[in-house]
Amino acid sequence: MTAVPETPGGAGPSRRDPYEGFAGRVGRTFAESEPAWPPRSAPPGTPGRRAPNIVLVLVDDMGYSDIGPFGSEIPTPVLDGLAGRGLRLANYHTMPLCSPARAALLTGLNPHRVGYSTVANFDPGFPGYGMEIAEDIPTLAETLHGAGYATYAVGKWHLTRDSASNAADDRRNWPLQKGFDRYYGVLEGLTSLFHPHQLVRDNSPLDIDELPDGYYYTDDITDEAISMVKSLRAHDPDKPFFLYLAHNAVHGPLQAKAEDIERRRGRYDGGWDALRTTRFARQIADGLFPEGAALPERNSEAGFDVGPWDELTPARQARYARYMEVYAAMVENIDHNLGRLTDTLRALGELDNTIVLFTSDNGGTGEGGAEGTRSYFSRFVHQPVPEDWNPDVARDDALIGGPQSLVHYPRGWGMASNTPFRLYKGQTYAGGVRVPFVISWPEGLPRAADDPGVRPQYQYVTDVTPTLLDLAGVARPPHAQEPDGTSFAPVLRDPGTESTHREQYCEMSGNRSHYRDGWKLVTLHRPGTPYDDGEWALYDLRTDPTETTDVAADHPGVVKELAAAWEAAAWRNGVFPLGDGSGALARRHPAEERFHRPLTLLPGTPELERYRSSRLISFRSFDVTVELDEHAAGDQGVLVSHGDQGGGYSLYVEDGRLRFAYNEYGTLHEADAGPLPTGRRTVTLSATAVEGLRWEFRLLVDGTETGRLDHGVHQLIGMAPLQGISVGVDRRSPVSWPVHERHRSFRYTGGLRSVTYTPGDRAPYAPEVVARALGEAAAAFE
Repeated sequence: MTAVPETPGGAGPSRRDPYEGFAGRVGRTFAESEPAWPPRSAPPGTPGRRAPNIVLVLVDDMGYSDIGPFGSEIPTPVLDGLAGRGLRLANYHTMPLCSPARAALLTGLNPHRVGYSTVANFDPGFPGYGMEIAEDIPTLAETLHGAGYATYAVGKWHLTRDSASNAADDRRNWPLQKGFDRYYGVLEGLTSLFHPHQLVRDNSPLDIDELPDGYYYTDDITDEAISMVKSLRAHDPDKPFFLYLAHNAVHGPLQAKAEDIERRRGRYDGGWDALRTTRFARQIADGLFPEGAALPERNSEAGFDVGPWDELTPARQARYARYMEVYAAMVENIDHNLGRLTDTLRALGELDNTIVLFTSDNGGTGEGGAEGTRSYFSRFVHQPVPEDWNPDVARDDALIGGPQSLVHYPRGWGMASNTPFRLYKGQTYAGGVRVPFVISWPEGLPRAADDPGVRPQYQYVTDVTPTLLDLAGVARPPHAQEPDGTSFAPVLRDPGTESTHREQYCEMSGNRSHYRDGWKLVTLHRPGTPYDDGEWALYDLRTDPTETTDVAADHPGVVKELAAAWEAAAWRNGVFPLGDGSGALARRHPAEERFHRPLTLLPGTPELERYRSSRLISFRSFDVTVELDEHAAGDQGVLVSHGDQGGGYSLYVEDGRLRFAYNEYGTLHEADAGPLPTGRRTVTLSATAVEGLRWEFRLLVDGTETGRLDHGVHQLIGMAPLQGISVGVDRRSPVSWPVHERHRSFRYTGGLRSVTYTPGDRAPYAPEVVARALGEAAAAFE
């Protein structure tokens, strides 16, 4: 660069010289100067070959046998085609629960090291339960972004702690802060597929009153993914992209489009026993298991057991078959939407140079219970409940799978989903951790004519990030923590290569396992019982891949060796402390006490996020005070609403009368508080927490009681209400379906000044109160 004369105000201790390092020449005019530009990073790849695009499709709660390439009867032609051109990992393992699996998948580290011992709905104050990805643990997206990739995520995230999912949070663990350029989806672990409770675009929750008729979430996130890819190609023809397509399906509540369900009608009348048999026969014929592998008997462990299909009454068989028709319709819809995405890549001429990876976060679930449920949140409470609690609210069976019902199948279908393995999501037996895995990349992983495309080698979820980086030719950042996974690219390229992952510990909710060179040591832990060596069972997966015969008594030395290895790995990875009967998981950061203070919401306030809303009412008494500036004759609409078809409450004015709707996990209760006088009014909804996990509701106008529910109703706990608090409207999924049919979201037309929530005393059975009492008792005893 040509030197420039010294000028006043040039470089100094805190002022950089604007010309420093410039490679051209600067004079007083353009005529006296020569331009230069900073070098731009070239798109990744090698001469003559562009780096591959990467599409990582992660399904939620899908069992091993639920797609065609792994034995299913459900039509999945797109996945069939990808497997036909690509490869299937028949012995791929994951974590048995969603947030830990996602943390391991996207970082290459064991989930406890990342801080995800369980789902991101806890914060008990220990390193393994931190629910935040540290700065020195780059995600796959961050590493690829740093190498020049465009990075997109759509669908389920569930790596942000529930208490940090609100619009006031610093967002440091939201997708855009973890390496993604764009994001669209749901931050939490589950949602309604017809009425998602809080959609987020990039860094902001969307404020939506009503969704279009015919809306379906799986279609929506696929539309967004396709739009992101098309937009990229319109602006840059060469830049490779990473798309993380994380479906909320097929997690409960199970919901599918009516036309998709209709195509599955009658397909499951034969029941789960027959389905397991036919799926396993296909798996054997397809080379997923060796001849002689055994299909285990039905699950028989207490609390996880499944009875014979033939012993069910015809009425139960009809209802249970309907649940599975809905589930199968969800799977078929996922495949259809994947086809829309691959068709887009084909039209762009990029499908052959795109790595498409399809898998599940964990195995199929037993959370629907023995009989299934037409009231998902009533069963999904994970909390001791009174004897009169109804985990299967009676609903018209014709509603199963539609927008008015939040359902889940009986665990017999979860058992069939996991064919040929035992147990379910949440357990460290194979049913919880072995899932389908398909990968296709025609340009980079061409299959030899004599290669059947099945890989029997053991591989683990932490291997996915190292493998994708290896295939893309991208190195991990030098500052990053050492991954626990290893690339299995050699296994993909050569079927004769040995597994690149020889040993692995696992832990989930006290269930433990340790794998080493074909041996698997495993427990089915009963909550509250000691963690001792008597829990261990041992399986030789080389001869018994479906874990049918416990050989612990025959190999005490192997049991001792692997138990010691598990213990060492647990301390090395931050597994401890293990859950016990102390109620410690109910503890929350002390800063959350501010969530229990009174809160005033003004008209126009966007919907309050689910978790933040729940802190105002959960396990306690509360008052909701509505201030009306000037209620005129003819004014009507919703004053305040909280919840949806899975459970909630709504205070509204219709035909001049003040009304209250309480949706008790699907059962609708209504109260009429009489005419609401015109003028400036104060309307109060008062809830008193009483024994039996119940609320008693009263309605008051200007301090005078004008109505009440005739009886106490069960409180909304766990994930209910799923949708947060709205002022002056009942957004998206309605509390009362009849009101929705008459008025849709039913915005209030009068002068609404404010809505104030005043939390009362916590009930003595509140989990945090119980946990504190248990802790104090233990301290006193010691």
